Amino acid sequence: METTVTSKGQIVIPSSVRRKFGIKEGTRIQIEVDESAKEIILKPITREYVHSLRGRFKGKGLLEELMVEKQRERKL
Repeated sequence: METTVTSKGQIVIPSSVRRKFGIKEGTRIQIEVDESAKEIILKPITREYVHSLRGRFKGKGLLEELMVEKQRERKL
């Protein structure tokens, strides 16, 4: 599949792809760049995607780490 970039840097995701991945108006898209492969990876952030992440970071202490980082930022 191909699409063309507009003068504003926008692209159109074909309707068949939007339907397949549940992309609707307002769906947020995560953009990743693979420098070594020179690829741009688009991942829709749908409810199903968010639910698939549940429990993945359990026990990693991310909340505590975030709080420490926020405190450091406030001190600056």
